[in-house]
Amino acid sequence: MPRRNLTGRVVSRSGDKTIVVKVERRVTHPFYGKTIRRSKKYHAHDPENKIQIGVIVNIRECAPISKLKTWEVVY
Repeated sequence: MPRRNLTGRVVSRSGDKTIVVKVERRVTHPFYGKTIRRSKKYHAHDPENKIQIGVIVNIRECAPISKLKTWEVVY
């Protein structure tokens, strides 16, 4: 099964070797037809602790690393 890849902006460096990435997508409202933005946050594994807040990164789905981390940063 292929791994999902997402692109988003780093909004937090919550812990050691962990970043929080906010991924936004645009969807059309089912009734009004207006395009709206939906976002979701993902905890990702950053083994080198070198990614800063505000940087756009690619993340890839992986095996669970901890309770919340199931994504890893693709360098």
